[in-house]
Amino acid sequence: MSPTTATVHTPGLRGWREWGTWRTWPERFAHSWRRSLRFRTLAVTLGLTAFAILGAFVTMALAIQNDLFESRVEQVQESVARATAATQRTLESAQVDGDSASLQSLMDAAIQSMTRQAGTDMIAGFRISNEPSVIAPQDFGRGGLTASMISDGLRETVQQSADKRWWQSIGLPSGDGDGHSDRADVPGVVIGQQLILPEVGAYEFYFAYDLESEAQTLRFVQVTLWLVGVGLVLLIGAISWVVLRTVTVPIAQAAETSAILAGGDLGVRLPVRGDDEFAVLGRSFNAMADSIEAQIKELAELSLVQQRFVSDVSHELRTPLTTIRLASDMLNDRRDEFDPSTARAAELLHAQVQRFEALLTDLLEISRYDAGSVQLEYEPTSLAHLAEEEVASMQQLADQHGSDVRLVAPGGYSPVEMDPRRVRRVVRNLLGNAIEHGEGRPIVVTVDSDQRAVAIGVRDYGLGMSAADSERVFDRFWRADPSRKRTIGGTGLGLSIALGDARLHGGTLAVWSELGRGTHFVLTLPRQGHTDPGSLGSPIPVDPGDDGAALDDVGLTQPISLPSAGRETSAARDTPATGEKAGRS
Repeated sequence: MSPTTATVHTPGLRGWREWGTWRTWPERFAHSWRRSLRFRTLAVTLGLTAFAILGAFVTMALAIQNDLFESRVEQVQESVARATAATQRTLESAQVDGDSASLQSLMDAAIQSMTRQAGTDMIAGFRISNEPSVIAPQDFGRGGLTASMISDGLRETVQQSADKRWWQSIGLPSGDGDGHSDRADVPGVVIGQQLILPEVGAYEFYFAYDLESEAQTLRFVQVTLWLVGVGLVLLIGAISWVVLRTVTVPIAQAAETSAILAGGDLGVRLPVRGDDEFAVLGRSFNAMADSIEAQIKELAELSLVQQRFVSDVSHELRTPLTTIRLASDMLNDRRDEFDPSTARAAELLHAQVQRFEALLTDLLEISRYDAGSVQLEYEPTSLAHLAEEEVASMQQLADQHGSDVRLVAPGGYSPVEMDPRRVRRVVRNLLGNAIEHGEGRPIVVTVDSDQRAVAIGVRDYGLGMSAADSERVFDRFWRADPSRKRTIGGTGLGLSIALGDARLHGGTLAVWSELGRGTHFVLTLPRQGHTDPGSLGSPIPVDPGDDGAALDDVGLTQPISLPSAGRETSAARDTPATGEKAGRS
């Protein structure tokens, strides 16, 4: 078989279209997170990258915002300081006549000078003293700055500090040029300081500046940062996808190739390109696959040779065995003419030749199973009547062992397609094991059916087996107690052949056993159309669920007779007495 190259199928447009329904996103995300290393790594990378970029950009935006605000506040404070200092010097050197007109003119000149030097036309002034004065200029507000826009706290602070400037952030109305507000307040800052007016005392002056230009600059910076952040996330995502694809595609190829190899295709190999780590992995994997393929082929050839050897030896032994059997039959028939020791020898020879012949027949059957050359001959058969016939045929053997065989048949009368010869062999083998290991206690044979399957159970009340022994009971030539000799000439292959017959029918052969409670074998055969053993349920539970009580304790001491064909009746489950079991063949 020439090596083939595994191909990894990556999701295309169809896979992405399946994400179109948003209701299925959580489920699909969870599925992709569990099943796809590439998706999980990309999601983690993008998530951490987005978180880092968001943190960095938020920090940058806050730093820029604080820097813009503080720079603007510092700038306007310097402007106000220069304007108020120059105006205060002018006021101190001014000559006034002590009338209201001259003081008002001086106030107007000071306002114009501060407006020009401070760089804002939003100025307001309020006399601090509450004493009445007829010459003191009136409080004023220009450029839209009014007393209501200045907080009481700022005014109190300015009134109490004659030699300091104080500032506060406020919201300034944004007008349409005619003094009418047409939209929300814009950020601004107001600076307050005292000035001394001759003759009338101190006034608190306030200068307001809008920060709209700084706000626009900050919005531009924030939008730019967001666009750059989204672009970086997308760019990093694209780079991560490319890098992950170069890493995960070889891993996915190795995983798919391993699955194909495990599925039985020994010729599959990994493509090898270059000399990097993945190339070394591919060469090592292919070398391992070559070694496995060679060893499996060698084992298959050895198994085939072994099967042929067993088959050939079995066939070759039949001719001399037939001659030996004829001679042993003749000697056994005339053993009464011999002396006691010779007669016993002839009798033993006859028994062992019969056992050898049975063993040879079983070996031939096993070799057919191994070669896959077994063919079933289906016939419509009633499992209940087949069980009745087998119980009747084994009655003499049961009587010899002191066992009372009871048949309980609630169902199983309708004909089912099966190979009756092989099913009879299975039932006969199960009955023989139950009689041999039932310790002379009653044996219950149950036949039942449902819409999917028919089943027969053989329950004895002997010693039973441990869980470890139950797992190996179908192994070839295995016995639970090798020291216990067989009394009916078993070959050690009966249960293995019975399991093979059950599987050929698409059915199952299960066993339940407990020490001190006995053993229960259940053969289940599917009806037509139900041939999957994995989903085939049995109408007879493998665990009988009884407590090992004697038949006499439940009042069922008489044999149960079968109804005529086509009738289905119910019968109670028998629960015979406990007993002992040594092993099974």
